[in-house]
Amino acid sequence: EVQLVESGGGLVQTGGSLRLSCAASGFSFDDYTIGWFRQAPGKEREGVSCINNSDGMTYYTNSVKGRFTISSDNAKNTVYLQMNSLKPEDTAVYYCAAVWTAVAGFPPRSYDYWGQGTQVTVSS
Repeated sequence: EVQLVESGGGLVQTGGSLRLSCAASGFSFDDYTIGWFRQAPGKEREGVSCINNSDGMTYYTNSVKGRFTISSDNAKNTVYLQMNSLKPEDTAVYYCAAVWTAVAGFPPRSYDYWGQGTQVTVSS
């Protein structure tokens, strides 16, 4: 059974940092691309970042470039999203997702598996 479990969300002040984790199981981690998405109340889901676990290639949406860093620990089947210099507009539920890299392209247009999400709230 495929599982993606996010953790690390919370409440932080503007300018603060959080590190999100996405623990994966049930599939060949090295062959998958893992993405982070977020959805704020009343807004559409937005792709934030993704990483190809086989070659380490990464992608960031423009609004987080220079502030967020995605990384992968293939030994632990876990992807991290280090979020620095957080802003109130980063407030959202953050989800991780997975897709088989060989058929998805990079960055992927769609994902097959999704986690339940973790809340990130940035206070002003």
